[in-house]
Parts: sequence; C-alpha cells; structure tokens
Amino acid sequence: MENNTLIFGLHAVMEAIQANNTIEKVYVQKGLQGAISKELELLLRKEKINTSYVPVEKLNKLTTNNHQGVVAQISPVSYINLETLVTQVSESGKTPLFLLLDQVSDVRNFGAIIRTAECTGVNGIIIQKKGNAPINGDTIKTSAGAVFNIPICRVDHIKDAMFYLQSSNISVVAATEKTNNTLYDIDFKVPCAIIMGSEGRGINPSILKLADYKAKLPLLGSIESLNVSVACGAFLYEVVRQRLL
Repeated sequence: MENNTLIFGLHAVMEAIQANNTIEKVYVQKGLQGAISKELELLLRKEKINTSYVPVEKLNKLTTNNHQGVVAQISPVSYINLETLVTQVSESGKTPLFLLLDQVSDVRNFGAIIRTAECTGVNGIIIQKKGNAPINGDTIKTSAGAVFNIPICRVDHIKDAMFYLQSSNISVVAATEKTNNTLYDIDFKVPCAIIMGSEGRGINPSILKLADYKAKLPLLGSIESLNVSVACGAFLYEVVRQRLL
C-alpha cells in the first residue's frame, strides 16, 4: 500500500471524511478508546465506510508515523454517481454496456477486469462499497492505467444498482454456471449490464434471482470454473462480437 494513499490520525481521518474525500477503507485499532474514537466510529457507520478493526501491529506496518490508532486509505480515483453515468451514456447515443462486480476481492483480478472493460468499450463499472477490492497501486498496475479511463461507480448495494438499471430499460445478465443458457444464447445488442461474481462464491443468490437473464460459458475440460477476470473477458468480447456484426 503506497504511503501517498494513506492518511492517519483521528482528526485527520475525520476531517478527510467530512470533506467528502473518497475513502476506500479505514483501519481502526481493536479496543481503541476515547471520545474522539467513538465520534469517528459513529461517522464511519453513518457514511457506510468500509472499516476493519485490526491489531496495532497492522497499523504499525502500514505507517511508521503516529497513527493514533487509525489509518485510512484514500482512493486515487474519483467515483461517479450511477444516475449521472446512466444519463450521460443514454444521452451520448451509445448502446449502454455496464459491468457490475459482486464483491470481486482480489486486486489483481479487479485490475485485469478494469483493463478488459476499457478495451471492450464498457461504459462504466459498478461496485459495492463493502466487499470489493480497493483501487490501489496493484489495481492500477494490473489495469495498465485503464482505471483512469473508465467511469467507476460505488453503490451501497448491488441490488439497488440493478433496480435502477432495469428501470432505465437496461437488461441485467448474470454470468453464472447455474443455468442451461450459454452466453451465445443472449442478445447483447440491446442495452445491458453484466454481473460477475466473487472469486469463491460467485454471484450472491439474492442478487442472482433478480437478474433478467442468466448465462454461462461452455467448459469442455475437467475444471469446473474459470478465473473471474478471464470469464469476464469472454463475456465482454461476445458483446463486442455481436455488436460488430
């Protein structure tokens, strides 16, 4: 984790949050006491900021400075509001193509997905505030800098994003093996959003049942699944193929 993405100290972190800086994650020392620390915790809950309670040794590894029991990671990119993004894409005349990530937690997978999304003309990537890999140096490096060229939205819940997209006449397609349909059965020429699930669990069942369509990749070997970034690339290039016909 790069030092230039870190801020530390109770007052500094609180001021950063109140100034609407984009905070990826806050690390708080376990058992931290005091009126200011309680005020910080209330603020973290109010703003729904991803928070981990860790031993002091973890904070000491993150920074050698006087951290006062709290270290925050600031995002190197600015996030865009989902409603703003959908409006901009609709007004541009392009056929919308969005990518929703249901808690992809590995930063290298996240970076690889961002790189492929940028190369395939995805209009925006939508992630959840909690559970998704942060945007840090590893993400930026793996994306080959593509993270700076594609809009990224952070939402409280993926379900809310799905409801908004569907109400905007954008079909939601879930990439899952729990279906008989392959991605070649899906019409990707229409406005659509593709959901990719996490590395271990896949798409959350409560999210999966809300999708308009489900599709899988045909697997001809003995391995039952692909790496999520590879699977995402296959789906996105099927969209490209159909839209270029």
